[in-house]
Amino acid sequence: MVTSDGLQPVDDAARRLARGLVRGARYGALAVLDPATGGPLASRVAVAPDMDGSPVILISALSGHFGALLADPRASLLLGEPGRGDPLAHPRLSLQGRALRIEDPGERARLRSRYLGRHPKAQLYVDFADFAFWRIAPDGAALNGGFGRAHALSPADILTPMQGCAGLADMEAEAVAHMNADHADALALYATRLAGAPGDAGPWRLASLDPEGIDLMAGDRLARVWFDPPLVVAADLRPRLSALADAARAADRPRPS
Repeated sequence: MVTSDGLQPVDDAARRLARGLVRGARYGALAVLDPATGGPLASRVAVAPDMDGSPVILISALSGHFGALLADPRASLLLGEPGRGDPLAHPRLSLQGRALRIEDPGERARLRSRYLGRHPKAQLYVDFADFAFWRIAPDGAALNGGFGRAHALSPADILTPMQGCAGLADMEAEAVAHMNADHADALALYATRLAGAPGDAGPWRLASLDPEGIDLMAGDRLARVWFDPPLVVAADLRPRLSALADAARAADRPRPS
């Protein structure tokens, strides 16, 4: 049912679409308020979602949007890439929130690892003194899933619940390194058999993980495999990855003629 303002009710499909747009984003358009004029200022930024789905950006103090966020943390981030045909027919998410500069060294180190998993070329400048990570805490979002598919989302619709999985952040770096070093064959099957990625896009590597799934990359191509159901506790990660590998191998076997 469409409401008088043209919005549709938020359901699980809308939530999955919105979270998929955040999880699948590598770049976005960041809008801030220019402290010199009070007017809007938009820039392209590289994005990496935190484990709960909060977008994280890495920006230089030399940029206009860095100073703008220091003066006023309110920001909007547009995510979603157009494909073939009419660009307005493709899903996009306009997220509104407040940007928080990451000051804690331990938190910065964790986000650095996640960010480089998605943007390995940022290794060239990630540790420059003028660069800092910022997390955008969403206040809400406008989801446009295509013509006639508009939704107004709350933070709970966008973010992944972390109850019971807080320890996942502590084990992520080791799990990612282990999978990339010892299980390249399983990662390729995850991407091609479970995420539907083309077989010639590899080699695939694990970029990051969260309670709702894993993100894989091959060059600039990103593929996501969702956990169904999501993890309830961090200790479920290993058996879930093993079960995914079994499912991917089963899908890879030729079917009897």
